[in-house]
Amino acid sequence: MNRKNLYIACILSSALLSAGSAYADEHEHDRGYLSALSCKFTQGLFNTVTGFIEIPKNVVNISHDQNIFVGLTWGVLRGVAHTVGRTVVGAAELITAPIPPDNYISPPYPWDRFSEDTRYFGAHLPGFWTTYGPLDDGK
Repeated sequence: MNRKNLYIACILSSALLSAGSAYADEHEHDRGYLSALSCKFTQGLFNTVTGFIEIPKNVVNISHDQNIFVGLTWGVLRGVAHTVGRTVVGAAELITAPIPPDNYISPPYPWDRFSEDTRYFGAHLPGFWTTYGPLDDGK
């Protein structure tokens, strides 16, 4: 790898790694356009690549709320559905990164608030052993 490619890879890597810390420190409306763009881009990238984490997340959560049999059946089915949903929403966030951000998915990453269920576009789906944690307040 020549020096120019190595230099570009280092710059892109540091930009992606620093975007998460910028998101954590500032409120949604207080961020500048470039910061919001990089946060939406990294969220979309990580959701597209790591959406499969929804499968074990749903198995664990439903097994904890009900029992292991329900977790291994309904949890896997629900996890696959959320994997598809998170991956599609992540791809949409990647494509629409230049457009001002909106909360398409909550929690923003599959590993955030692991014990809470994933919601899309702020919709509260009834049933399905839905759990919202104290940090979420149902928003």
